[in-house]
Amino acid sequence: MTKLSVNINKIATLRNARGGNVPDLVKVAVDIQRFGGQGITIHPRPDERHIRYQDARDLKSIITTEYNIEGNPQHNFIDLVLECKPDQVTLVPDAIGAITSSAGWDTINNQAYLTEVIQEFQRNGIRTSIFVDPVLEMIEGAKKTGTDRIELYTEAFAHQYGLGNERGIDPYVKAAELANELGLGINAGHDLSLENIQFFKQNIPGLLEVSIGHALIAEALYLGLDNVVNMYLNKLK
Repeated sequence: MTKLSVNINKIATLRNARGGNVPDLVKVAVDIQRFGGQGITIHPRPDERHIRYQDARDLKSIITTEYNIEGNPQHNFIDLVLECKPDQVTLVPDAIGAITSSAGWDTINNQAYLTEVIQEFQRNGIRTSIFVDPVLEMIEGAKKTGTDRIELYTEAFAHQYGLGNERGIDPYVKAAELANELGLGINAGHDLSLENIQFFKQNIPGLLEVSIGHALIAEALYLGLDNVVNMYLNKLK
């Protein structure tokens, strides 16, 4: 079964829009785990417009499943991860001010930098994952950095699937097959939803984990958070 890690950034966005602590981010994380979620993902950005650095600290003590912190490994982010020591850190090449993630790493041109950062996290017992596009050269480059896993950037698949083009999965299948050959664990995320998750899961060999936030929280507005978490779990069996 592929694990479901729920990204709670949008809960923080809603809280920050009004000030105060409603909704309570920590309580939501506790509830998601109680509902069956197998991990909690956060993606703090330098401007702290949704997840705040203090949130990362507050969540550490209540996560009993898997704690995944995503972000661009700048100095403050590296310090935060080393302080919180999550189960997994996912490296994402976000530009400052980016609305959302828009591309995977160029693992060839950034190989030395990524290798250095990954080694530091691994020395501290933190599993590493690199956000990558489904491009074979980038998968090979990821292997050379020493990362434990890759996270496939799935926006292109989700867009094509929404248009009715199931062949949009093909580059992801090839990327996953190569990752499996190279001994890299496979995660995936971005624009995955109840509509497309089962098809993606059924076609990607060795898919270990998906990180889903925006769609899941939006779907929960209509269907309820407990119900939606379990709908995803059923589709990931």
